[in-house]
Formats: sequence, C-alpha cells, structure tokens
Amino acid sequence: MGTVAGKIDDIGKPAWIALMVLGFVWWWPVGLATLFFLIGSGRMGCWKHDRAERWQREFKGKVDDAADRWFGGRHGSSGNAAFDEYRTETLRRLEDEQREFKDFLARLRQAKDKAEFDQFMADRGRFRDAAARAPQPQQSA
Repeated sequence: MGTVAGKIDDIGKPAWIALMVLGFVWWWPVGLATLFFLIGSGRMGCWKHDRAERWQREFKGKVDDAADRWFGGRHGSSGNAAFDEYRTETLRRLEDEQREFKDFLARLRQAKDKAEFDQFMADRGRFRDAAARAPQPQQSA
C-alpha cells in the first residue's frame, strides 16, 4: 500500500481517530470530511461483520508471526511427537468450534431479522385493517 490511506491503515484505527480529531481542531470541514471518509470506506465500521472478520484474520496473522519468531514456526516440531499430535488435534478442534459458532451466530442473526420483519408486517397489516375500518369522508358534489 503506497497511498497515504494505506500507510495510516498500517498504523491502525488510533491514527485515523487522531487525524480526524486534528482535522476538527484545525478546521472543522476537514475533520468532518475525514469522518465521512472513515464511515464510507468502512474503516471504522465495527458493526460490519466482514470488517470484524478481517481484523480478526489480521490479528491471527500477527499472533502467528510472533509464534514463528518465538517458537520456530507454527508447524515446527516441538521435539515431542505426542505433544505435536495433541497440539494439531486441539487446533483443528478449536477451528471447528469457531466455525460452528460463526454459523450459529449467522443463524441467530437471520432468525432475529425474520422476527423483526414478521413484526413489521403484522404491524403494517393492523394499520391497513384500521384504515379500512375507519369511516370514509363523504365527497360533496
């Protein structure tokens, strides 16, 4: 990333927040423009699930890099075959549980969305029924 935004992304969210605050202090339209850019580009969109997953992947990558530096690689042998087998099985099981939990959350979100939509449609139907029962004004000729 050779762009200014890419360099600030490398530093992280605190750099964007500081830039926005300084923009407001210097001249409020600059701060406002920065805020709109952050919201529009999704850089501050914690509510977006794909962004959260991207940050989680980046964090996992950083942890893996640190493990590579400290322990000689993720897939490196510890020298104990039983421990290596246990570690591999445990990591596989944790990844499976993580995938199942994400699927559960997706189903939960879908059920919540459906319930909210059904409630909206029920309320809308009651409003229509009430409007249909209300006396219609007489037209004068």
